[in-house]
Amino acid sequence: MTCVNERLRSALAQSGLSVEALAEFCAVDPKTVGRWLAGRLPHRRHRFATAQRLGVDETYLWPEDRQRTSQAASNTRPDITDIYPNRASVPRDVWLTLLLGAVKHIDILVFSGTFLAQTNPHIARMLRERAEAGAKVRLCFGDPGGQAVAVRGWEEGIGDTLAAKIRASLTYYRSLVDAPGCEVRLHDVAVYSSLFRYDNQLLVNPHLWGQPASANPLFRLSRTPDSDFFERYMESFEAVWNIARPWAPEEQEPHRRGQD
Repeated sequence: MTCVNERLRSALAQSGLSVEALAEFCAVDPKTVGRWLAGRLPHRRHRFATAQRLGVDETYLWPEDRQRTSQAASNTRPDITDIYPNRASVPRDVWLTLLLGAVKHIDILVFSGTFLAQTNPHIARMLRERAEAGAKVRLCFGDPGGQAVAVRGWEEGIGDTLAAKIRASLTYYRSLVDAPGCEVRLHDVAVYSSLFRYDNQLLVNPHLWGQPASANPLFRLSRTPDSDFFERYMESFEAVWNIARPWAPEEQEPHRRGQD
């Protein structure tokens, strides 16, 4: 039995968008949108498109889908504790809770990771405080002047914008360069998954060709004795970290920092 989706109805009303306009945006019949409002669960691509158009979190519109997905994951892989259709749908509280709860390890591997500072402008201070409390903080960004960043920018169709985003992102972490327990490095490799490790929790954001990381799926791993998923991804992190070079802020020319 389905129930009326009041959240979708409310978001549609607040946006001022008509059923017909949303249907056109999602390339479906208006009757299909009517069925969504009546409680039917849309196809995954339509859920993503609708949330994007209405400017709300997908899991807000369809919270039961996240619960169902998480339950299915736990039934098949106990180490996969949560699955999100895209990185943008991960609630801000999840990132903050993991960061504030880390006591031993914080490891991040990304190309630009601009969303980290954009959603939490105090991230550098919080990372430094975690390091002062005993955590080892390692941040690894793409080298804005490297070949891997140029290729990734071309794949996403944004050209030099990715390099500019990295330079902008790095400016947030200048205070960590000489901070005890913190280290920032630049890599020049093809990163197939962005990794965010907080002690025994790991968020894995696979990269799909031509798609920005924010639009790609993300799953959360817990370190367990019966699974090697966590260890295999962390081996990948270590391999990249070992060939990455320390970041020197003076390398950045002020006029090339760019904006996101």
